[in-house]
Amino acid sequence: MHIIVLGAAAGGGLPQWNCGCANCNDARAGRLRPSGQSSLAVSADGEHWSILNASPDIRQQMLATPALHPKGLRGSPVFSVLLTNGDIDHIAGLLSLREQTPFSLFATGEIHAILDENRIFDAVSHDKVTRQTVSLNTSFSLHKGLEATLFAVPGKVPLFLEGESVDTDLIGEQTVGLRLSDERSVAYYIPGCAYVPDDLLTRLADADHLLFDGTLWHDDEMIRSGTGIKTGRRMGHISISGAEGSIARLAPLSARKIFVHINNTNPVWRPGSDERAHVERHGWQVAQDGMEILT
Repeated sequence: MHIIVLGAAAGGGLPQWNCGCANCNDARAGRLRPSGQSSLAVSADGEHWSILNASPDIRQQMLATPALHPKGLRGSPVFSVLLTNGDIDHIAGLLSLREQTPFSLFATGEIHAILDENRIFDAVSHDKVTRQTVSLNTSFSLHKGLEATLFAVPGKVPLFLEGESVDTDLIGEQTVGLRLSDERSVAYYIPGCAYVPDDLLTRLADADHLLFDGTLWHDDEMIRSGTGIKTGRRMGHISISGAEGSIARLAPLSARKIFVHINNTNPVWRPGSDERAHVERHGWQVAQDGMEILT
């Protein structure tokens, strides 16, 4: 299995267009590596590729990734796209894939319904793009040689569908994780997760590689930094630090562990920070755009 991190950041990227936090300013000045928004590419054979979440930055991400370039006059080695939720940072890139080239679009029924209810996504031709509805906990072929299974993780509905009250602990088709397997290894991709229940920890026991939600270091990070008013939990994301954070909860796993979907405010972006040292000391890596994982 060959995995390429197309975008390591959360929605807004690094730097975020309207943010003057230390991380964003340093990214603009070249003191930190910029990062695009959350997306992966994965292949079992290096010829057939699947995109995991279609970031708004997908055009630039594909341009920077030679494996995804066309092999002829028209066409693409991208055979499928899979969505793990209906957030803007995971679906907006579909509008850049409307150029009449066939691929399969995999998602749960609830995520497909979000696309169906917004007429702008009709631009992604139903004649060319096959909408594949996937049931939870059912194995399917993502492309040649690569088996996939979607499963529920705690989360919430997309921001643009929120009402006056928001349940951030929903477990169903609106927020899912992905298990990938070929003949050699097993990888899990979970870019959004509100907390780690015991049954999720049990499910991940066979992981060789885990790419997991690294949105915030502290639950109240955005409030502390003055960049927002919501906690991570309110946004449907577990914190990295703390007794119930991802490092502590996922410590029993022997997999290679990598944080993805990292918010622009997160101090783990900074190579010399105490937070980065803590992450690495506990066996985690911080994803960067272009990172390649060979299994």
